[in-house]
Amino acid sequence: MKVVKITLFAVLAALLAVGVSTTSYAFHSGGVAECEGCHSMHSPKAGGTDLLVAGDASSACLTCHESATDTAANGYHISTADAKLLTSAPLQRTPGGDFGWVKKTWDVARDPKQRHGHNIIAADFNYNVDDNNVYAPGSGSAFASSALGCQSCHDPHGQVRRTLTGYQRGGTIGQLTLPIMASGSYNNSPEPTATEAVGAYRILRGAGDASQGVTFVDVPIAVAPSSYNASEATTQTRVAYGASGANTWGNWCGTCHADMHSSGNYVHPVDEDLNGLSAFYNAYKKSGDLTGTSGTAYSSLVPFAEATGNIPLLKTHATGTFLNGPSTNDDVMCLSCHRAHASGMPEMLRFTYHYEFMTYGGNYIGMDNPLMTSSRKATQTLSRNMADWQAALYDRPASQFATYQRVLCNKCHAKD
Repeated sequence: MKVVKITLFAVLAALLAVGVSTTSYAFHSGGVAECEGCHSMHSPKAGGTDLLVAGDASSACLTCHESATDTAANGYHISTADAKLLTSAPLQRTPGGDFGWVKKTWDVARDPKQRHGHNIIAADFNYNVDDNNVYAPGSGSAFASSALGCQSCHDPHGQVRRTLTGYQRGGTIGQLTLPIMASGSYNNSPEPTATEAVGAYRILRGAGDASQGVTFVDVPIAVAPSSYNASEATTQTRVAYGASGANTWGNWCGTCHADMHSSGNYVHPVDEDLNGLSAFYNAYKKSGDLTGTSGTAYSSLVPFAEATGNIPLLKTHATGTFLNGPSTNDDVMCLSCHRAHASGMPEMLRFTYHYEFMTYGGNYIGMDNPLMTSSRKATQTLSRNMADWQAALYDRPASQFATYQRVLCNKCHAKD
């Protein structure tokens, strides 16, 4: 019996190590994790800092969040190993995207790799400083790209927490805050109690955190399904984004990208009600087809922020079966068009808008699409094949779109 018991535990440990399911894991538990997971008291990485097990902060993150053995989207992994990128598009399908896209270039002149996402610095994993932007776009000189890492947006010590009465950030001497009992990121996370808090979404910075040279005043609101890293060939992954008062995604992203806001600058509005555009969103199914209904209108390629900070309500919406579209008072946000980490599109977009078509003759706009015969084909396709575009759209078959599908700006604007 003892032998059987040991074998079962060994098998379980092996399965957890490779992350065979896409279910969320509890290492961070909404706050500071086990210290030894990131730091080593007596054998830290040579040449590194802060007693980290890796050469820099982001490399420490990727010791868990990347795996060389992955062959498909897998659990909490947010990066594809270099060896896999030699023969395939990035593998992970998280809502935030796979950082591996910033290593992929098909056409240097038209589609440089650094435009695909946040160029985190993780030297152990060959992620290097952005060679195009000295500072975060839209920040002036507020945030240097040479300082960008996972820790720039996420707090590995998870000091922001949600209580019954609002958000708090711990870490101040003399301050009294409620202890964090669990993650607050998922649709199966517990709710805070009178004596215990839960962590902020994705242990993101906020609530006055000024540790990164900028000040995150606001707290972004969202709930993710517990299984969130998966192909969307048949079922969408819905993150239920919210907005309440100053706690909006536009304000949070604007911590580093302030000039991207519509205030004083002619750019796309964020954190504004969709108003009449919600009717187009709900009716739009694909180019030429405005017969949709609000109950099935949702697209994870064009998400929106619900006008609420009610987390229990958002939990019921963070599923692949809740497909309701927006109401008039729901908001467009930065993440309506961009992924947070990286994507297979220029400017880390969720869908491309470099060319008027996404599909051409029923197939994606690839170099291997036999119907694409224009002398501009390389420009139109960014020198990619159809399989590359399908991977960037999270494995959706081209048949989900019109035979000549225009870009998904039309989900809200319906000009096609």
